[in-house]
Amino acid sequence: MADQNSTIKSNSESMYDVIIIGGGPAGLSAALYTARAKLKTLVLDKNAAAGALGSADKIENYPGVEGAIRGADLLSIMRRQAESFGATFAAKQVYGVDFNASPKQVFTQDETLDAGAVIIATGSMGRAASIKGEVELTGRGVSYCAACDAPFYGGKTAAIAGKTEEILEELESLAKFADTIYLITREKELPGELHDTIAGMPGIRVKTASRITEILGNDRVTGITIARAGVPDESIGVDGVFLYLHGNKPVVDYLYGAVETTPEGCIGVNRETMATSVEGVFAVGDITCKKIRQVVISAAEGCIAALSAEQYINRRERVVSQWSH
Repeated sequence: MADQNSTIKSNSESMYDVIIIGGGPAGLSAALYTARAKLKTLVLDKNAAAGALGSADKIENYPGVEGAIRGADLLSIMRRQAESFGATFAAKQVYGVDFNASPKQVFTQDETLDAGAVIIATGSMGRAASIKGEVELTGRGVSYCAACDAPFYGGKTAAIAGKTEEILEELESLAKFADTIYLITREKELPGELHDTIAGMPGIRVKTASRITEILGNDRVTGITIARAGVPDESIGVDGVFLYLHGNKPVVDYLYGAVETTPEGCIGVNRETMATSVEGVFAVGDITCKKIRQVVISAAEGCIAALSAEQYINRRERVVSQWSH
């Protein structure tokens, strides 16, 4: 055990050992592990349904969960598990932080919260919905991750739109399942690399110099409307829409440069510990801009960050794994 005088844990009711900003799979996994380690844990989550997983209609590849499950239901299970070990939750928006303070400070609208360590897990849904019908149909045919949701479109028709450098990797995932894919880009011509990729994909229908103006459907996506200069708007029947539009970036605005980020706005971390450039501050999930975005990977990172935070708080020489009690 660490010397009690060498720890930075606090018995004060006004301070937390760990504050986790974000209640997605990475944040909830972290909360489970920090709470189970008997650390006073607070999760700040302004809207449990706002993230990528919360808006997912079906998840069917999460280990240990048989069959398909709604993303919101999977989050609820994770939250109850974290709460069972003592983690507490507050539906609050974070407006700023001070990681130079000791203890570290997290600012919400109505109070300042103190913590020995902070885990950032606010994801990468930073782009505000800009297409008519997008908000209403997110998780019901509107997706932001083909690697996650492409299997649901086996034998179906889908549209993919956005920045071509992002579309390239996602298109290959989607093409393994969908019979027909409408590739919609504002560019007048496809870059050579993308053009070469789709040459061997007979199911791709390219719409250059075009943009989606509306996503159609009630309970599910049924189609899209696209606009192109000089021609009438066109409606196309599709079963799903994958969006990779400018601005879909990590949610880091409230940090105001408190930790180092990449030119793309991602938080840089040590992948072995999930530590950021600031001692005692960790980042997990899509905010770190992984190449592969999967729920199980985010949950694993939450575990790593939690164990690293426990090591930091108790001033241990090494990480202590959690086994059965």
